[in-house]
Amino acid sequence: MVMKTQSKIQQKSGHMFSNLELRKLLIPLMVEQLLNCLMGMIDTIMVSNVGAAAMSAVSLVDSLNVLVIQAFTALAAGGTIVCAHFLGKKEEERAVEAARQTVFIVTVIATLLTACCLIFQEPLLRILFGRVEADVMQASRIYFFYTALSFPFIGLYDTGASIFRAQENSRCPMTISVVSNFLNIGGNALFIWGFSMGVRGAALATLLSRVFCAVTVMYFLRNPKNRISVRSYHTIRPNAGLIGRVLAIGIPSGIENGMFQFGKLAIQSTVSTLGTISIAAQAMTNILEMLNGMAVMGIGIGLMTIVGQCMGAGRPDEASYYIKKLTAVSEVGIIICCLVVYVIARPVTILGGMEPESAQMCMDMMLAITIVKPLVWTLAFIPAYGLRAAGDVKFSMLVSAASMWIFRVSLCIYLCRVQGFGPMAVWIGMFTDWTVRAVIFTLRFYSGKWKRFQVVQ
Repeated sequence: MVMKTQSKIQQKSGHMFSNLELRKLLIPLMVEQLLNCLMGMIDTIMVSNVGAAAMSAVSLVDSLNVLVIQAFTALAAGGTIVCAHFLGKKEEERAVEAARQTVFIVTVIATLLTACCLIFQEPLLRILFGRVEADVMQASRIYFFYTALSFPFIGLYDTGASIFRAQENSRCPMTISVVSNFLNIGGNALFIWGFSMGVRGAALATLLSRVFCAVTVMYFLRNPKNRISVRSYHTIRPNAGLIGRVLAIGIPSGIENGMFQFGKLAIQSTVSTLGTISIAAQAMTNILEMLNGMAVMGIGIGLMTIVGQCMGAGRPDEASYYIKKLTAVSEVGIIICCLVVYVIARPVTILGGMEPESAQMCMDMMLAITIVKPLVWTLAFIPAYGLRAAGDVKFSMLVSAASMWIFRVSLCIYLCRVQGFGPMAVWIGMFTDWTVRAVIFTLRFYSGKWKRFQVVQ
């Protein structure tokens, strides 16, 4: 009764989404993002027990894999935004065709990328990771081979999940992701400990879980009861106009994410020169930092659907209302997450079997993150999701790329290589980057310029 009453009040106030509808969209997204990160942490703990070289290899290769995942996420987000705008305009047939074109273009790009990574695997790893220890490089080769095979399946899952979210169904992708994560953990236990396969076992478990995700989400996407149902995949033919609209959103977002990850790779390359202890400390800190913000990232992902539908319906002021509201909710969430993660950080380092020096480095960095992140992170990231959903992607791309390289990367390299800082230099650069983004995106939001864009006609 209480939820129904809230829904009626919200509808009477003229808002497009009731509080109940927001919860149904956002809570599964938050759970999915949080569980993905938790499972990633468990995965790292399991791998770390194989040895420092294995953990370092997984950390180094995953820094490259995240670049690929972010690129697919950006392309899929382009499809989400275009589909959401069409749904806001009540043009469901065009939304379906946009979804089909997104599946097509992501599949083509993912397949080509896998081929390139497998062909140029050795020089690529050498360029990115330089002169790491021989055992770390050997483990990196093994892990990278299997994860590169998974790229098409990552692309298909991200696309299918994004299409579901565009039609306000975030529960289906969440369920698939949860099952997949448990399969991954079970596969790790079987292959790493049962069959003593080490890094190869971790990589194989990851590959199989990603295959499961892709096949399952594509199967459920065929359901004719969906507002956007994608069927007869073999009949999809390229539509230049719709692909262009998807790429017009996806490419700038992909470049933004790509620059972000390239920057992280540059930072990782710098950290790799500090030795295995620093690499392991930075790897665990990265996971913990992702954990204390990942659930809130789910709000940002859901905001794209909400703002996209509002803008498609010609209601920019409504979009502004939801950006403000969900930014406030995100701030509360980030404070809670930072405190909880800091409390569990020490036990996690113990479970991970980290060496005492490495564990202390990790705890020092986590203390700084827990203090600074609630002050600037939310404004640096959440409103930007709304701006991108409105079509203001080039501004976001330019600001994010410039801030990333000028502040996060350059400052980190300077502090680390010139001033002799340890891995804490990474976070000093990151805090500066977050602060600059927060100021610029806040000013952009209140300027109202993002309301003038038109994603579809």
